[in-house]
Amino acid sequence: MPLAPLGLYIMVGTDLQTAITFLQQGQLVAIPTETVYGLAANAFNPDAVAQIFAVKNRPSFNPLIIHTNNLNRLQDWGLNLPDKMLQLAEFFSPGPLTYVIPKSHIIPDIVTAGTQAVAVRIPNHPLTLDLLSKLDFPLAAPSANPSGYVSPTTAQHVNQQLGDTLPYILDGGACAVGVESTIISFLDDTPTLLRHGGITLEQIEQVIGKVIDKPGEAGEDILTDNPVAPGQLARHYATKHLLIHDNPSKYFDQFNPQKTAVISFKTDYPQVEQHLQFVLSPTGNLAEAAQKLFAVMRLVDALDVDVILAEKFPDEGLGKAINDRLKRASVK
Repeated sequence: MPLAPLGLYIMVGTDLQTAITFLQQGQLVAIPTETVYGLAANAFNPDAVAQIFAVKNRPSFNPLIIHTNNLNRLQDWGLNLPDKMLQLAEFFSPGPLTYVIPKSHIIPDIVTAGTQAVAVRIPNHPLTLDLLSKLDFPLAAPSANPSGYVSPTTAQHVNQQLGDTLPYILDGGACAVGVESTIISFLDDTPTLLRHGGITLEQIEQVIGKVIDKPGEAGEDILTDNPVAPGQLARHYATKHLLIHDNPSKYFDQFNPQKTAVISFKTDYPQVEQHLQFVLSPTGNLAEAAQKLFAVMRLVDALDVDVILAEKFPDEGLGKAINDRLKRASVK
């Protein structure tokens, strides 16, 4: 198969061999996971990885997660897997949990942004697990969207924003979890949670005991200029429209109700037009809310509104991950 003439066409489908061929050629392929769609390249090919940063306009100091289908392959690539990581993997891998561990010499510096740590994950999506099992290299794969914008949860989202920059989108349907993986670091004696995501802090601590909740301890200070893993930049998941992450009722008298959209957990706000009200889970299910979050943020951002008022969700379980995404989306 020849190299794809980027910008001329885009293919969307489920053919693994097409995806494999492009990846082996050093090109980019969008892949589905249970969290969000990823923009994937051969993690052992620095030139291929460089295309990820170029296409996303991603800062070079923001490291990537590498994906594979089996922990044994990580050991084959020279990575030492801490005992507590292995304990967690028994419960949560494949799944939305990423582990930060010391890198090996085989991992290119461009993947880790020059740090001595690498983020690794086994995604829980049958199509992508099958793809990874057929490759002799891991895939570096951040979210398949322009850097800083709302993450994609369908192949159509990817096509809308990056369709003219890559040859193939592997379509695995809508993402089941809908927010990115939780990231936990094993670089220090006590494991440290670096990003809230699809696996909750409570679930992790039930398996390995005390974990330092760094995002929680950081409070309002969520910015770092030297991240060791993705998802640690203050401005991220940003909408084009102004987004305010707070109690919506505090702002209704400040904006035109016909130009104000609301994203809420289970509350319907009569102060705004019904078609501008987006309730993520009328039954109060945080997993349902997380699964819908990014798709709703994209939908609302396409409307003719002046402001998006996003509720603060319960600060527990997946609510922590939802609040984290909305908080970063509100940073201007």
